[in-house]
Amino acid sequence: MAQADVDDPEDVRAVLGAEDRRYRAMQDADLTTLDSLCAEELSYAHSSGARDTKAQYLEKLRSGYYVYRRIDHPVERVAVVGDSALVVGRMTADLDVAGVPRTIDNLALAVWTRASGRWQLLAYAPTPLPT
Repeated sequence: MAQADVDDPEDVRAVLGAEDRRYRAMQDADLTTLDSLCAEELSYAHSSGARDTKAQYLEKLRSGYYVYRRIDHPVERVAVVGDSALVVGRMTADLDVAGVPRTIDNLALAVWTRASGRWQLLAYAPTPLPT
C-alpha cells in the first residue's frame, strides 16, 4: 500500500470532525445528524454489553432511553487506511439510562468507513476501565 493511502492529514481531520459532530449530536439528541453520520450497518456496543443496530440506537435516543447530559471524548490516536479509520480514545459521560442517572468512563474504539465521499460510523465498542 502506498504511504499516501495511510493517515492522510485531511482524512484524519475529517474523521475527527465527524467524531465531534457525532458526540455533539448524541448530547443534543440530534437524530437527523446522527442518522447521516451512522452507516446503515452500524453495530453500536454499550459498556453494559448490549449491542444495537442503527435503528435500535436511534430509537433509544428518540424515546429518551438514553439522555446524554455531558460527554468528553479525548482521542489518543486516529489510524486511516484507505476508506477505513480507527479512532482510539476514551469516552466519559453523564447520562440517564432508562431514567437512571449513570456516569461512564470507558476506553473507546470507533470504526469509520468512507462511503460516497463521506465518513460514517460503522462500529463503536467501549471497554470499561479496570476497577
